[in-house]
Amino acid sequence: MADTKNIMIVGVGGQGSLLASKLLGYLLLTEGYDVKVSEVHGMSQRGGSVVTYVRFGDKVYSPIIDRGQADVIVSFEKLEAARYLEYLKPEGTILTNTQEMDPMPVITGAAKYPERLIERMQEAGAKVDAMDCLALAEEAGSAKAVNIVLMGRLSTYFPEIPEVKWIEAIEACVPPKFLELNKKAFALGRG
Repeated sequence: MADTKNIMIVGVGGQGSLLASKLLGYLLLTEGYDVKVSEVHGMSQRGGSVVTYVRFGDKVYSPIIDRGQADVIVSFEKLEAARYLEYLKPEGTILTNTQEMDPMPVITGAAKYPERLIERMQEAGAKVDAMDCLALAEEAGSAKAVNIVLMGRLSTYFPEIPEVKWIEAIEACVPPKFLELNKKAFALGRG
């Protein structure tokens, strides 16, 4: 057991970030950690920001992660990763899907989607682990499995938690009819 660790899951409504946080919370509880999960909805209907805080350790007192405290930011979309960059610890990591989902100002023509987001986050000092999770999710059988591809990748940052424990968490949190697809997505995310 160790100090409290902080993971932020950021995405757009409808992308499955709530399942990802539920799976992560379940996994960490079964590993014996004290866990606090807090969901902060912007406009969580499709298209709005959704942020989930997952904090775990020996004893966690608050579910909220402040600026500069996140060990890992798991992002379903590049712009969401950039939006929450200030929450990352100096030695933290951003794990992001390279997919671009245009926010409303871009859709309406009031703004352009920012260019070079990955490079700009790296220039700001962040360690960025970016991968095309959408392509991997589609390879697994469904574009909706981006969340589990990201969990697969996140699992590589926890060498102390055996892969079988992650699979058990998927089995506990995912409906049986989607189990094989999600196990495949997890394996593809793990690499």
